[in-house]
Amino acid sequence: MYTNNSCPVITRMQNCQGNGRPDREYESYRWKPSQCDLPRFDAKKFLELMRGKTIAFIGDSVARNQMESLLCLLWQAILPLQVEVPRNQGNRRMHRYYFRSTSTKIVRMWSSWLVHQTPEAIDFAPEGVTKVHLDTPDENFMEFVPTFDVVVLSSGHWFAKQSVYVLNNEIVGGRLWWPDKSREAKINNIEAFGASVENIVASIVTHPNFTGLAILRSYSPSHYEGGAWDTGGSCTGKTRPLEPEQMVKNDNIDKMHEKQITGFLRGIQKKSNKSKFVMMDITGVFSYRHDGHPGPFRSLDPNKRTHDCLHWCMPGPVDTWNEFVLEIIRREYEGKKSSSS
Repeated sequence: MYTNNSCPVITRMQNCQGNGRPDREYESYRWKPSQCDLPRFDAKKFLELMRGKTIAFIGDSVARNQMESLLCLLWQAILPLQVEVPRNQGNRRMHRYYFRSTSTKIVRMWSSWLVHQTPEAIDFAPEGVTKVHLDTPDENFMEFVPTFDVVVLSSGHWFAKQSVYVLNNEIVGGRLWWPDKSREAKINNIEAFGASVENIVASIVTHPNFTGLAILRSYSPSHYEGGAWDTGGSCTGKTRPLEPEQMVKNDNIDKMHEKQITGFLRGIQKKSNKSKFVMMDITGVFSYRHDGHPGPFRSLDPNKRTHDCLHWCMPGPVDTWNEFVLEIIRREYEGKKSSSS
């Protein structure tokens, strides 16, 4: 639908062909569900459904990956499929692209954990190390939620980073930080992730001024082998998706996924507004796609010391996520039209 040359918003790290990746079969696979049909992405259909509306991607760099994929799918600078070139109306706080023909806005807002964070000292946690308040949503984006018609939320990978977990203004755990061995941590990073998901889902479905569609994108699987991103892990030489019999169980991904689902189900039970909230589960589907990461082709560095087996090449598997998003939006908005008529 686009190439690394036809879309100008691709981040260098995801421009695998531009960084010298020699194969490109990974660009051509699509997911085929067993019990329904997943239509190919239709840019004009998307813009028509989103006429006069705003879709916001909120989360970390993988959320940025998905937002840029959507922009590239809509950009379609390959004639005769071209829709139009959007105008960049954003700033550092909110990246915003505007499609004038349908008054559609595509927004991205950064939020590492989706919940409140602060560097200030709390109890025995000194100033500097990040305090993650698991029961308080990130105010930096929550104030804008009522202005969005569709919100795509995602998080998880920052729970592997150093941080202190706070619940009810009490330190309950930490990741790569726990100086006082005489105290027992009440939760680990996976449980902290589940708690944060429950909180953010509950905050959306109880927001008095949000009546839109919210989508929780599930945990994006990484494919590091032989170590983590900072300990020599790699995904070099992966040119085809895994076959089912080649799948290797990853306990961390499975547990993060499980806690996310549990948090979502608990949060959704508190619903009190007129919004709709769905979970878009991509974890199992994209566990097959170890071939879709930049790997050593995250940069033009000839030594290729750092491998990226977390983000996704563009074009690549991440484009399918937006086919899912379009189908969710289509079912929501076309369903409303048919019921109202």
